[in-house]
Amino acid sequence: MRAVVQRVSHAQVEVVDGNHSHLSGEIQQGLMVLLGVGNGDTDGDARYIADKIAHLRVFTDAEDKMNLSVLDVNGAVLLVSQFTLYGDARNGRRPSYTQAARPEMATHGYELVAKLLRGHGLTVATGEFQTHMQVTLCNDGPVTLLLDSAKQF
Repeated sequence: MRAVVQRVSHAQVEVVDGNHSHLSGEIQQGLMVLLGVGNGDTDGDARYIADKIAHLRVFTDAEDKMNLSVLDVNGAVLLVSQFTLYGDARNGRRPSYTQAARPEMATHGYELVAKLLRGHGLTVATGEFQTHMQVTLCNDGPVTLLLDSAKQF
């Protein structure tokens, strides 16, 4: 699994269907997480990513050091599925998505990460799987980290 994690002062995701849209998820202070599920990802990968997200020390303490997690600051998580994190653009100009999990497997991984984050006591807002979404956020810092359960980066 891969995740792009951003520390945010607020974030929201809207689902867009033609000329209509509706707010799917919204948070104030916390983490905006784009999550991609890859071929072969297991429940262990979901546990690794969820635990890492919950305990990343990216919020500042009283001494202005990044020593606090989203749990420590009573923040929330906005989790949005993002299969394009597995896009491979090394050859040609059109990315290949062959390393992204099929929708049925990706749905399971995405929903499991949300469940595990909630199990840590976090408030988790979400986008809607396999829909066109528009994400709006205010990256605080900016702080952005890349996570990969295979530890490729």
